[in-house]
Amino acid sequence: MAFTRLAALITLALGASQVANAALTKRVTCANGHVTSNQACCALFPIVDNIQQNLFDGGECGEEAHSALRLAFHDAIGFSLHGGKGGGADGSILLFNATETAFHANGGIDDITSRQFPVFQSTGLTPGDFVHLAAAIGTANCPGAPRLQFMFGRPPPVAPAPDLTVPEPTDSVTAILSRFADAGFSAPEVVALLSSHTIAAADVIDTDIPGTPFDSTVGTFDTQIFLEVLLNGTLFPGPNGGKPGEVLSPIHGEMRLQSDFELAHDPRTACLWQAMINDQNRMQTQFKAAMAKLQVLGQNTRKLIDCSDIVPVPAAFPGPIKFPGSFSKKDIQQACPLPFPNLQTVAGPAPTLAPVAGS
Repeated sequence: MAFTRLAALITLALGASQVANAALTKRVTCANGHVTSNQACCALFPIVDNIQQNLFDGGECGEEAHSALRLAFHDAIGFSLHGGKGGGADGSILLFNATETAFHANGGIDDITSRQFPVFQSTGLTPGDFVHLAAAIGTANCPGAPRLQFMFGRPPPVAPAPDLTVPEPTDSVTAILSRFADAGFSAPEVVALLSSHTIAAADVIDTDIPGTPFDSTVGTFDTQIFLEVLLNGTLFPGPNGGKPGEVLSPIHGEMRLQSDFELAHDPRTACLWQAMINDQNRMQTQFKAAMAKLQVLGQNTRKLIDCSDIVPVPAAFPGPIKFPGSFSKKDIQQACPLPFPNLQTVAGPAPTLAPVAGS
């Protein structure tokens, strides 16, 4: 592994960063013409181009982008404030993929680790830097997403994370909140992190229908997921009924996770969930903050360099979101006593969603 190719550059940049706020105020023009806050970040611009071309099909918000974000979460959540649950955001899920992809909660992760591994090997990055840079880049390819932070300089992982660190769709709200609290996250941060489901799809909950999206705007990072999880469910998308981890969905071709449904209706989280609906700024701000925390779990941030300005700028989402065709407020299973947002409805009949391409 070429984990040390950039080591000398990182060491020099870290020494310079000890000057108070220097990296925040000084701008550096790289040899390739890019401008950044720290000389060490210059080495990352061609790596960003490499990842875009060879992993994300030139910059698409597709299956690989969705999976890269999932991979970053599954990697980082292997951490506990009390120790004993892994090294956090260290890339262990990529380097020790044969071990970690065998865990039940990581079902389907082997597809993205297999896809990422040759690209990772071509970059000279450590596994942790690659996993979390790829997540930031892939997310940026989705219109409406916030521009995620990227901290550079994670050391290589020393061991795989243990099993049973990743919450599962069949877990209770109490179990989910407990696992997140053990990693240092509050209930509002849990709901914020679930914004990621707006660009996500299920591959292994029902293997008859891989790539089943969680909302009707899977290519856009918006608040549609928070709306559609509250619509009255009437059907299962698969041909053989429901599977463990899913509950009735309102739309043909859409899957609703049991855990999302329960978090949307639990008194501890229902109003946090509802508050996200059609509030793009709230969702972006809270998701970005929660991800910034997640992606440095287990890391000494004093030894990392902020290279966030190498992450592409996502396209804007003009909004507002709308009820899918034929749905309205009368179809909402509201659990929060606060007033529900007023939304228009997409013209036409109820949609039937196609699987996410490439699943």
